[in-house]
Amino acid sequence: MSIILTRGRVPKTPHTEFYSEPEILALEEIHGVAGFSGDWSRKYHYRKYPTQQIREPHRLPLDLRPQGLPPQPLQPWHLRTNRLKAHGDMISGRVPLVFGAAVVISAAHFEKSCPADRFFRNGDGHELWFVQQGSGLLASEYGVFPFRKGHYICLPKGTTYRVELETEECSLLIVESLRPIQFAPHYLNASGQATLMSPVTETEIGSPEFRPARDEDGVFRVWTKHDGGFITEMFLGHHPFDLIGWEGALYPFTFHTDDQHPLAKQIHTSPPTRQTFQSGTAPHNGFAVCTFKGQIEGWHPRDVPAPYAHFNVDSDEVMFFSNTSYGARKGLVEPGSFTFHPGSLPHSPHGLAAKRSFAERGKLSDTLAVMVDTFYEPLAIAKQALAIGDQEYATSWNRDTQGVSGA
Repeated sequence: MSIILTRGRVPKTPHTEFYSEPEILALEEIHGVAGFSGDWSRKYHYRKYPTQQIREPHRLPLDLRPQGLPPQPLQPWHLRTNRLKAHGDMISGRVPLVFGAAVVISAAHFEKSCPADRFFRNGDGHELWFVQQGSGLLASEYGVFPFRKGHYICLPKGTTYRVELETEECSLLIVESLRPIQFAPHYLNASGQATLMSPVTETEIGSPEFRPARDEDGVFRVWTKHDGGFITEMFLGHHPFDLIGWEGALYPFTFHTDDQHPLAKQIHTSPPTRQTFQSGTAPHNGFAVCTFKGQIEGWHPRDVPAPYAHFNVDSDEVMFFSNTSYGARKGLVEPGSFTFHPGSLPHSPHGLAAKRSFAERGKLSDTLAVMVDTFYEPLAIAKQALAIGDQEYATSWNRDTQGVSGA
């Protein structure tokens, strides 16, 4: 959905003369996607362009590229992200889990705020965060917003930002996409408004709180991710949050899982009823992001609330478990578990989970999990993720995870 916002002071007509104050011409910048055809915003800098570097840029030794592996046996994967040791900030603390041609999914468990004079800009991809643990403030040129457990944060490619922690540690799931990430288009009408059948409504997104322009001189470092994971440090002589105003449909926003309104029905609901975001053009490319949260399970007298075995051969599926209440994996996953099921493998509930789920008919569940399903775009496991892998996951379907013999 394209919701046009106006913050601060902007001229009524784009590309026209406008002043920050008498005799100081405001400098216009367009932040856009998909060439000149996608969403965009116009930003007005106080007195200096964002191109005015005061030192030669240089590449840092930090390398965030996912490392590939030699061909592996075809198998499902279970990664325990809560076992990552907290380190660094939200940039250096990232650990790639899986990756493909147009997407990288990482976990970040970090313990430091960004330094006051250092900012981050992802030039590789649009970012979607899910906050598993911790709280803080995300500040960008567009404004600031608080975040806490259960928040999604959507950051368009090229946004300049920094993170200030309020808690000692923070854990995120981070999805980076070559293509923009938006609300699921099949829940929008022709005008881009959420339909009355949608589980999300545009009135519940969190937009940035605009702050006065920072018209400050100094040395401000901008770390920019590029070429798949390299980091270049650039030096500006003015504060990057120097906007007197902006207007448009491209900006960072938040959406809390509390505001996803599940769609229940008499029998088991498939993942598309839980979809929140999408990148690309389903079902041809890109991926869907679904939010599995508490809802009334099917009330048909013979409903099986547990999901059926499925073999979606054109999709690779990953799932991040915020809690352990997901019935199909109960007893096996822990908070922060991340599973990866390649599309060329069927997967199903574990052990006797399907039979046990009969007791949940018509009851309110308390699941919280995030699923990413790709469309014709296979994923691979990253070498950096092997240290937190469950070596017995591939054979775990042959045993019951809650004390009953295998199914």
